[in-house]
Amino acid sequence: MRQIAACILIVLTAQPVLAQRKYNKTSTEALPFYMTKVTGGSFDLGSDDEAADRKPAHTVKLKDFSIGTYEVTQHQWKAIMGNNPSQYKCDECPVTNVSFGEVQDFIEKLNTKTGRHYRLPTEAEWEYAARGGVKEELVKRFKGVARGGVNEFLISDRGERVPDREKEGKRFAGKKLAQDVAWYQRNSRDHVHCIGRKKPNEIGIYDMSGNVEEWVSDWYAKSYGSKNTVENPVGPSGGNSHVVRGGSCASSEPELTVTRRAAYTPGTKANSLGFRLAE
Repeated sequence: MRQIAACILIVLTAQPVLAQRKYNKTSTEALPFYMTKVTGGSFDLGSDDEAADRKPAHTVKLKDFSIGTYEVTQHQWKAIMGNNPSQYKCDECPVTNVSFGEVQDFIEKLNTKTGRHYRLPTEAEWEYAARGGVKEELVKRFKGVARGGVNEFLISDRGERVPDREKEGKRFAGKKLAQDVAWYQRNSRDHVHCIGRKKPNEIGIYDMSGNVEEWVSDWYAKSYGSKNTVENPVGPSGGNSHVVRGGSCASSEPELTVTRRAAYTPGTKANSLGFRLAE
């Protein structure tokens, strides 16, 4: 009996470690900050079938990067900044009510403290990670495989890898229903929730659809401007507003999509607006 109990204890103890290995997460410092390594690749940013500011869909090539497995929490913010601006207090919930400038101050202090090179993700990095990175569904046209992958592609008769234009892409960050991956208007009770309580997407990243909207580094433009292929885009050189990605606890289901984008002036603060790190 003691041997059985010992085995159960070992399995329970090992679960968090196994989960980190499965999703390729790394932590830094004592807080910690978990980061998911994302292998670079190509994908179609945006959508020609949605709002005007998501057009035109065009191919983007990205190098390898890391992105926060979770949104930055109130506990992490307090450890660096010494305060908690969030209205809904909860150490393991995302920090909110932080402007773009305050986020930059946090990152500068965090980098000084840790010797790392944290930053906000670019808009392209955010969408690529939300879509599942290179974890794509490669399917044979003749097999009749069920559609709905994050970045779903077909293998043509000539062996080429081409987008499935009939069932292209996926709405949410994870191949599940909205309520499986997101805290949003329907289930949030109008407040943020602890990070990592919903299901992750294909590469183990949590809450990219819902919980809080997230600042990214790019200045906002009303469209993507060109269908030309671009490498490692960083957005316009200036502007009046920064891009915000993802839905929030106050969002309706259509606002949770991986292509959804919004424009907020740098001084904007909201109870449903936070961020995650990149490196």
